[in-house]
Amino acid sequence: MTRTAFVIGHPIAHSRSPLIHGYWLKRYGIDGAYKSIDVAPEALAAFSADLRAGAYVGGNVTVPLKRDVLSLCDEVDDAARAIGAVNTLVMKDNRLFGSNTDWSGFLANLDGKAPGWDGAPGPVMVLGAGGAARAVITGLARRSFSPIRILNRTPKRAEALADELGADLTAKIEGHAIENFERFAPETGLVVNTSTIGMHGTRFDNLALALLPDTALVTDIVYVPLMTPLLADAAARGLKIVDGLGMLLHQAVPGFAAWFGIRPEVTEELRALVERDMGLLPP
Repeated sequence: MTRTAFVIGHPIAHSRSPLIHGYWLKRYGIDGAYKSIDVAPEALAAFSADLRAGAYVGGNVTVPLKRDVLSLCDEVDDAARAIGAVNTLVMKDNRLFGSNTDWSGFLANLDGKAPGWDGAPGPVMVLGAGGAARAVITGLARRSFSPIRILNRTPKRAEALADELGADLTAKIEGHAIENFERFAPETGLVVNTSTIGMHGTRFDNLALALLPDTALVTDIVYVPLMTPLLADAAARGLKIVDGLGMLLHQAVPGFAAWFGIRPEVTEELRALVERDMGLLPP
């Protein structure tokens, strides 16, 4: 019987998950399918019933359903509980398991593009205090980075997130206004943008990248555009940069392995396929 997985969200047409998983299904010769399904929040319970009835082996979850899915799971892993969101579902023995692979996808992207980046974990600045920040901070804490400073335009959101995550994670987590970038820059070896700033040509105002150490790494989870204004400015400063596309690719690996029984590789061929779909490479 053909094993079928899915990605659900609302809207869902923008998702590149079918392209990624379709590539792996073909590459490994697996009798399987991966579907993109538009599920509005009010239809999630009905979809969950189909899932439990055996229609699917599991699937991915994207906005705006990542938090709503938590309450439908029989069990969730520690990362999903800490992050407060599920992006991967697996049906096993008539039970629904939820996990979050965004944090591991973030780490794997840096491992692949900047080997040794975590060799001397120290102070880090995370820009933004939304759902993506939760996943990134969880990953950084697991690699022993500390202190992790959350910088946000609304400092109260940063402080609230720091207090919440600090209760569960071993790292020292602080919340600050974005204006504190200049204060912390000289001792910061890693800057991560988890906000939507960078999309549609938007940029941070007056970030003092010149004050970062010459060895600092700057990464952005935004991948449309691939070279965000933040990354372009960091590269012009001579800093090491890593774009966010690899996070999208690597976060897909654990789900595919759970549904189809093979742990797939993130290859340059796959990356080129996605870049071509994004219009960054010629057809």
